[in-house]
Amino acid sequence: MPLLKNRKLWGWASYYWGNHAYTTSIITVFFPIFFLNYWDHGTSVSVNTFRLGLANSIASLVVALSAPVLGAIADRGGHKKRFLITTAFLGALMVLALHFVGMGQWQWAWLFYVIASMCYWWGNVFGDSMLVSVAEPGKLDMTSAIGYFAGYLGGGLFLIVGVALSLKPQWFGLADAAAAVKIILILTAIWWLAFSLPLLFWVPEPNKPAAKQKLLATAKAGLLQLVETFRHVRSYKPVFMFLIAYWVYIDGVNTIIQMAVDYGKAIGFTTTDLILAVLMVQFIGVPAALLFGRLGERIGPKIAIFMGLAVYVFVTVFAAFMQHSWQFFVLAGLVGLVQGGVQLLSRSYYARLVPVERAGEFFGFYNMLGEFAAIIGPFLIGLVSILTGSPRLSILSVILLFLVGAALLALVKTESTGTTGAVRGSAG
Repeated sequence: MPLLKNRKLWGWASYYWGNHAYTTSIITVFFPIFFLNYWDHGTSVSVNTFRLGLANSIASLVVALSAPVLGAIADRGGHKKRFLITTAFLGALMVLALHFVGMGQWQWAWLFYVIASMCYWWGNVFGDSMLVSVAEPGKLDMTSAIGYFAGYLGGGLFLIVGVALSLKPQWFGLADAAAAVKIILILTAIWWLAFSLPLLFWVPEPNKPAAKQKLLATAKAGLLQLVETFRHVRSYKPVFMFLIAYWVYIDGVNTIIQMAVDYGKAIGFTTTDLILAVLMVQFIGVPAALLFGRLGERIGPKIAIFMGLAVYVFVTVFAAFMQHSWQFFVLAGLVGLVQGGVQLLSRSYYARLVPVERAGEFFGFYNMLGEFAAIIGPFLIGLVSILTGSPRLSILSVILLFLVGAALLALVKTESTGTTGAVRGSAG
């Protein structure tokens, strides 16, 4: 079936088009700004940063610890689509609830944001695990690329709407930027939920069990299965080795993203500059995602990942010696070029390695490692900064993550299964 006529593929991609409105506009841009200036108004910057950081940490930690459990339950009971739609509905509801939180009511804003973020990341767990059932034979790389393409484009287009509303509220008959952000919250909830509906109607439930099982019984079986999951992962040597490599190099990827924003602030970038940089990353990421998907098909995902990591090494050096504001946009462009490519090919390469019947369970660990990323990098930066007294030199330490991650990735062995473009892990 041609890709353009594959309704389940576009239903699956539509979900990422919808949920990226939340991560691009709310997580990255508007919630941090609005939390400081409105919901947490009057609080010192340091206390605000602590509260916001705690919110992100709690959401990430809960999802990281629960992802393997929920993935196992979804595999056992055939609940992937049900869980994904439930998280989309609840997440959209929490974003809508933020609209009604008044100035200074940071506790409610904090709570709704944590729940919405948890729902976003949970949705990605189930969505990513559906890749193996949505992709046609030999099309894992392009299917994964289409998902990222939809996410970047949908999130970027929505951010344009948000930027216009927030920077020029008078054009839309709004009193000020605060009123604009309130409207953006409503639009985000509608966008997220509306574009989740094609998945509900067009994508069949993967691995649906022959006999209907009660959720409680399925949960118990899933929890028991989780106990075995570490042993299962260890028994698939290429999977285990890839997960270690992925955790190391994706830590570097996330650390570079964080440092780029910090550098932008350090050299005097305004809020408008930062928003434009995020837009730049989004729209460069749209064609770059498809380019890397095609590249993965032509030369293999592993080699293409190596190429992306090489660009990140250059980005790290570039960031260390950046002096002028225009260079931040160059940095953003380079990150946008490879960020989605490394992520989407990592996902499709991992999908080649995992057993189909345990896709949800194994992708739970994959997403868990992603949630625990950006731990080693910040520690290295802090350590080198203390030892050398130079923040710029400390950034160069992140190169170690890319080199070690690439070396570990090189140890992952794969062999052809005889199907077009498909590979499976080899224990050798």
